[in-house]
Order: sequence, then structure tokens, then C-alpha cells
Amino acid sequence: MYKPLTKCLMGIALTGILFSSCNTPQKDEKEMDKETVNFKVKVNEVKVGDKNAKVFHLDNGNGMEVEISSFGGIISKLIVPDKEGNSENIVLGYENIADYDNNDYYFGAAIGRFGNRIAKGQFELDGQTYQLATNDGNNHLHGGLLGFNRVVWDADVQEGEKSVKVIMSYSSPDGEEGYPGNLKTTLTFELTADNKLLLEFESETDQATIVNLTHHGYFNLSGMKEDILGHQLTLNASKYTPVDDELIPTGELEPVEGTAFDFTSSHKVGERIAEVPGGYDHNFVVKESHSDELVKMAELYHEASGRLMELYADSPAVQFYSGNFLDGKVTVDNVTYNQYMGLCLEPQTFPNAPNEPSFPTARLNPGEKYTHKIAYHFKVK
Repeated sequence: MYKPLTKCLMGIALTGILFSSCNTPQKDEKEMDKETVNFKVKVNEVKVGDKNAKVFHLDNGNGMEVEISSFGGIISKLIVPDKEGNSENIVLGYENIADYDNNDYYFGAAIGRFGNRIAKGQFELDGQTYQLATNDGNNHLHGGLLGFNRVVWDADVQEGEKSVKVIMSYSSPDGEEGYPGNLKTTLTFELTADNKLLLEFESETDQATIVNLTHHGYFNLSGMKEDILGHQLTLNASKYTPVDDELIPTGELEPVEGTAFDFTSSHKVGERIAEVPGGYDHNFVVKESHSDELVKMAELYHEASGRLMELYADSPAVQFYSGNFLDGKVTVDNVTYNQYMGLCLEPQTFPNAPNEPSFPTARLNPGEKYTHKIAYHFKVK
């Protein structure tokens, strides 16, 4: 995830290979008709509070559409087909883009500078202690009060023959939310002809800092016809990080085998959730160190619709959150977002990594580039 700038050109050249090589269709999955692809792009300007933002609507002509806002790097709609060819929105979100100004649930948002929690909002770097906002009880969560989910990114669209991209950038000034260093970040969304959505983060800093960027989509493959407890989930993680009563990792790695955290084979989300106080909100360890390798982290399947989502990323872990804090205060299209109406799968480094020396580092130095790739593959079976 962290590599010297001199190696970046090689990494960029390999990116296309990585994304194309990680999809091996199963025998019972239907291939999309790539010859019918006809990309359509619409761009609208909207007001979010006192901010001006753009909304990009991308349609690949193959039943898949995505709506992306430059406010918060938010995916506000993600429309994919079911096994009968009917396309529906499968992510939770507000009815209007303007409503995301108070997005306390982080629906569909880009998360930074540090995804997940940092204990007491404090960390030490090169002998200096930094204090961040404590916006989750005693702790720091998802970048603080003004995280990447609440800023307007510069954004433009780039159309190609086999995909269309929305490329966003944001410069976070030194001291924003308490973080050291001027951090320049680019976030690229790419919709492909064969129903993949690819995300790539890149960041550079002018002084030592910490970075852990991710995306916070709430998925419901039923199209919100039911909650996610009946969805079948597979996580390619043999260990997880146990947490205390404030959801801060204890620093240990525990095997999932024989526990309610074992999703190494497919299980319904609700099958053993009663054994997990408060529901799932845990970091699952796919690999114990950073690497540029894009690996399959998770598979989510909804039998009635036949929708299958495969998640690939190059980060060491993925946070599985079962929508425990959804409280019925949001209703969209006559669907009330009660507990467990959506789930999140957030590729990341470990929570509280700056305070746990044994965890993969979140440090970024000047002259290095942080990169993080996430790929969602949508299929039916």
C-alpha cells in the first residue's frame, strides 16, 4: 500500500492487469452481453448546504448504473440487475443529495483521513502526540467532524470505450481535524462494461502522517425488500481483531474457527448474530501486512434475486458492519432503515493501527505514495 514514488509508474501499468485478472466466473453465473454496452453519462450541479457539488450518473448500458456525488465522494445509488434482468438500487442512501449534509450514518461515503476508530483520538508520531476530534464517544471515528465524507472534491468525468471514470481530488491542509501534513488525495471511480465498479485512492504528504482510506457503502442485494440477515456472506479471513466495549481492538488477533465470526464458508448474516453482542462491527484479517496484491476478500449473495457481489482489495483487512446502529430515523421510497437493513464491507488497515505496533502500519512519509484499490464485481447466479 505504501511505495516510493519511483515505483509508481510500474504500479500504474500493473493496475489494469490486477483488475482484469481477479475475476474468474463460476459455472452457474451468467455472463453479461458486452456487445450491447452503450455508456451514458449525465452531470448535474446541486447544492449541499452552502456548498456547490456535482452529481455524476453513469450508465454502462448493461443494466448497471451508479450515481456519484463530488460532495463526500458519495455513491448515492448503485443499480444492478437481478437474475431476471430487473435492475434495482442495492445501496442505502438519502432521497436527495442535499440530505447528505447531515450524513451521520456515512451512507455511501468516502472515508478519511483514517477509516474506523482511533482510541481516545490520540496517536504518537516521531515523539509528538497528536489529538484528533473525538466524535464517537471517547474515540475518533472515520476522519472526525469534517472527514472526507463532508468535503467537496474537485471532480471530472473521463469516458473510454470499455469504461467511464469519475476522477476526484481533495487537498487536506496540515492540521485539518488534527492530522499532520498537507495530504493530497485522488479518488477514481470506474464503471466497466462488464458490471464492475473499481475504486482507487492515491495520497501524498509533505510530512509524516497516518492514512487509512476506504468507502462506506451499505449494501442490500434484495433492493431493500428485506433486511440483510438472510444474505449469505463469505469472508476470506481466518482471524479477526477482538474489541473492547467501545469497539476498540484489544491488540490481539483471534482465529475465527469455531466462532460466530467464521465466514470462511458461506453463512447467513443472521445465523449466529445473536452470539455477537451488539452485532458485527469487527475487523477481519485477510493478510497481516500491506501488499499491492489485489485479493478476493468477500462474497455476498442474495438467493431470491440471484445477485452476487464479489469484493476485491489490496488492503490487509475488511471491516464487516451489520448495520447495528440503523435506528429507523431515515425512510426512503417507503422503506424505513431499521437495524440490519444494510451491511458494510470496508477494506482497510486495522482500526487503531497507530497505537498498536504489531498492527500493519498506517504511516505515510514524504516521498511515498499511499494507494488503495477496491473492486466490486456484480454477477447473477
